[in-house]
Amino acid sequence: MLTARSMTPPGAPVGAVFLSSLYHPALYDRDPPVGSYWEASAPPLGRETPPLHDTATCEVAVIGAGYTGLTAALTLAEQHGAGVAVLEAGTPGWGASGRNGGFCCLGGAKLGYGVMARRYGLAETRRFFAAQMESIDLVQQTCAERGIDADITGGGEILLAHKASRGGAVLQAEREELRELVGLDCPVLDNDALAARGLAGAGFHGGLELPLGVGLHPLKYLRGLARAALDAGVTVYGHSPVTALQREGADFLLVTPRGRLRARKVILATNGYTEDDSMRPLAGRLMPALSSIIVTRPLSAAEQKAQGWTSMVMCADSRRLLHYFRLLPDGRFLWGGRGGISGSPAAAARSQARLRRTFEHHYPAWRHVETEYFWRGLVCLTKPLVPFVGKLEGEGLYAALAYHGNGVSFTAWAGRAVAAQVAGAQGAEALPAVLRAPLPRFPLPFLRKAYLTGAYAVYGAQDALT
Repeated sequence: MLTARSMTPPGAPVGAVFLSSLYHPALYDRDPPVGSYWEASAPPLGRETPPLHDTATCEVAVIGAGYTGLTAALTLAEQHGAGVAVLEAGTPGWGASGRNGGFCCLGGAKLGYGVMARRYGLAETRRFFAAQMESIDLVQQTCAERGIDADITGGGEILLAHKASRGGAVLQAEREELRELVGLDCPVLDNDALAARGLAGAGFHGGLELPLGVGLHPLKYLRGLARAALDAGVTVYGHSPVTALQREGADFLLVTPRGRLRARKVILATNGYTEDDSMRPLAGRLMPALSSIIVTRPLSAAEQKAQGWTSMVMCADSRRLLHYFRLLPDGRFLWGGRGGISGSPAAAARSQARLRRTFEHHYPAWRHVETEYFWRGLVCLTKPLVPFVGKLEGEGLYAALAYHGNGVSFTAWAGRAVAAQVAGAQGAEALPAVLRAPLPRFPLPFLRKAYLTGAYAVYGAQDALT
């Protein structure tokens, strides 16, 4: 179900039509539980985040209580002494921050480093890569310093070739590109080396080891951030979706179903759940995409040994519509994947069945192992396939979002960076050019779902044939 509304954000063509919500309303329903393993296993937040009632004021308003929004709010409150209020449409972590696979690793962009270097320059590409590495450390430091027990497991990440044509020379070429462009040496592992590491899945053809990153429990990390922000004096309003964002003189007025919030500055941190009608400065600029996850019951040591998969290292495959997967600390196995163009309940059942088929293909010894959890959510892409951090058109309006399905770590860096800009502690030049380039709109943005449908058809064919 699509909701189209006519609107004209600043800089948009007159008469432009944007989509309020790209997917079925079920994906935007904040009332039912998500149904995730994270939700079932994370301690409750233990703090009240009531809806906004009546009228309130603050210096900086943040829209979205995910990793980015809470990190920005915490940074502004603790380091810059700002009065901050966060408006969250559901509960803190209801969106992608509480639904992801817990991959705290390199990421944030979908654009390859070679193309990135040609577009933005090699020096700026290396600055962006350095920010990614710093992000991983920032998350671990935050957890250590604030006593957040996020079930962190080490080991880096391994990219596995899902076809013979994606292994061998292709992996070596990727290794050389990473070494030449960003100075990262990534060993290539054959199947024997993978098996010796406890990574013996069926249908893989070697892998590329990225020696950076950790796995974590995403909702434990998120709720730890939320508690830290509340302790720092940040006000967090739950179940307070912003239905309108308006300028009134030098201020902004943020309208919710039950109240109004007046602020001098605003940070948009809504990511894949951005709706065009309420977030007009971002209308037509973002492409939300579906990602789904299944988690099994705990696997016994004998079952893990039978398949030859005993490592908790994070993994992803070489498909364009990739899978991401890892063994969790309690022995459960997480298997996630991209794809799907409908958010309906019927489509969810199809996505779960598709994930289960590919899981059983790579792990035949676990075909008898039950799936105990399934959930899905929205990731966020941009037309240039890189994140955006910084000022939007007009004074006082900022955004940090679009991590292309891999923002667990990079949100820590982005949240701090946008906070520093809002506080006037640093200018846009402090950010890599990759992040601060103007955020373009998709051409004919009401056709975004059609673009995605076509891309998925091409990617699926490529994954099957090459």
